Amino acid sequence: MFHTPIVPRVRKRSRPVEASVPRREEVKFEDVRLYLVERKMGCSRRSFLTQLARSKGFIVEDILSDAVTHIVSEDSQASSLWTWLKGCEMKNLPSVHVLDISWFTDSMREGRPVAVETRHLIQETLSTFPGRSTPTTVATVSRYACQRRTTTENNNKIFTDAFEVLAEIYEFNEIEGPCLAFRRATSVLKSLPFVVQCLKDTQDLPCLGEHTKAIMEEILQHGRSFEVEKILSDERYQTLKLFTSVFGVGPKTAEKWYRGGLRSFSDVLTDPSIQLNQMQQTGFLHYEDISRAVSKAEARALGNIIDEAVHAITPDAVIALTGGFRRGKEFGHDVDFIVTTPELGRETSLLPDVIDRLTQQGILLYWDYHASTFDMSKLPCHRFEAMDHFAKCFLILRLEGSKVEGGLNSAEEDSRCWRAVRVDLVSPPMDRYAFALLGWTGSRFERDLRRFAQTERQMVLDNHCLYDKTKVLHFLPSCVFPLCDYLPCPNVLHLCLIVFPLPEYLVSVFPSFCASSSCSL
Repeated sequence: MFHTPIVPRVRKRSRPVEASVPRREEVKFEDVRLYLVERKMGCSRRSFLTQLARSKGFIVEDILSDAVTHIVSEDSQASSLWTWLKGCEMKNLPSVHVLDISWFTDSMREGRPVAVETRHLIQETLSTFPGRSTPTTVATVSRYACQRRTTTENNNKIFTDAFEVLAEIYEFNEIEGPCLAFRRATSVLKSLPFVVQCLKDTQDLPCLGEHTKAIMEEILQHGRSFEVEKILSDERYQTLKLFTSVFGVGPKTAEKWYRGGLRSFSDVLTDPSIQLNQMQQTGFLHYEDISRAVSKAEARALGNIIDEAVHAITPDAVIALTGGFRRGKEFGHDVDFIVTTPELGRETSLLPDVIDRLTQQGILLYWDYHASTFDMSKLPCHRFEAMDHFAKCFLILRLEGSKVEGGLNSAEEDSRCWRAVRVDLVSPPMDRYAFALLGWTGSRFERDLRRFAQTERQMVLDNHCLYDKTKVLHFLPSCVFPLCDYLPCPNVLHLCLIVFPLPEYLVSVFPSFCASSSCSL
């Protein structure tokens, strides 16, 4: 019998210690802290994905702690994952995004944290977190957004994201009722200071109908809405969503292109029958820039540019940031400003002068000016109008990276030192300033403020003024603005402050009167 000789085992050479030391990568996204769950993922894959994320500027925590904002897992069993997570005793677990690996891969592909969608979430079935009691104050939630306190923190994003998709498809289909219903439901859920974890939490909440509650129940049970997922995978929805993302293309134009068999940008741009207007041509030319979110730092830089241009024309000009950035948002699609002057009548020529100055500076890529049609004798208008009658212009400006603190919000592969950004300017007369500021600040708050005025107070509120319908549509005197050389009727101001509880970002418009807003009329 032959015996195989015993050969001593050769030990593998250990790798140098330096090779295991992680490199210090540049951090680009301070507000996002990832934790990759090793369960079902494996140690080596987790290490590779961690290095990949860090190389793209993400912060990846090695230890699960309350500093983590996004937990990423490949575990398809939601129940076992959530059981493990609860055992970790995280204090902020209800506010953390627990995500499928698809969110991670989408973010790596985009080179930035993508928005969390319903399909990304790993939702616990009818979960209840330890130490959290069911809310008991929901009955006090008003059906008007202007009477609800709403912060920029959304505790119920999994539901509101689904509602916004449904509202959007109804808007594409020109079905106004359900579209409005889902947007009002979205506004209500955004105002809640707690996470809805079962339908009982929504008892007595306003603006939640049978359809909205059915969607919520489906999400609570399965972690997703199958109706929403069907919409997201629908070719028509995807095509209309794509086309309407182009500056100058609305739902009707997008629908026309879709019905004509067009499905992509290349289809549109190569079709000889399509005649693009100047706005649409500019939209396609600067699509990558315009479709990318504008940061708050970029909005501030644009504010400095507009401020310099306007004050060079008229030193006593008044400029105010409006839109989402005035409401406290970190990102937006464009930047809106109100520019005016105390000299009544001067505002009618202010915007053309601003356009000329920006053109001389070489930073104006596109402009569309609309002269004022404001005529107090023809107001109020009894039909819905999307825009007011003040002079306004829609611009696309070239924003240099050197002007932005922290740099531009650009794609990683973009080597340019500038980007194109949309800027909207509106120029009301000074005595219309406060109403224009309220209207252009926008949001559901302002829209519901008009609804509240009409339904509860028999008044008409628009971007121009406030009207008392119980009188013969008599024009109430001017609203308040502290730089005016005259004082309006104080009763009108008190009426505005009593009828409409001002949000924090508008209190500065009425600084010397807020304390006395409880005076009797």
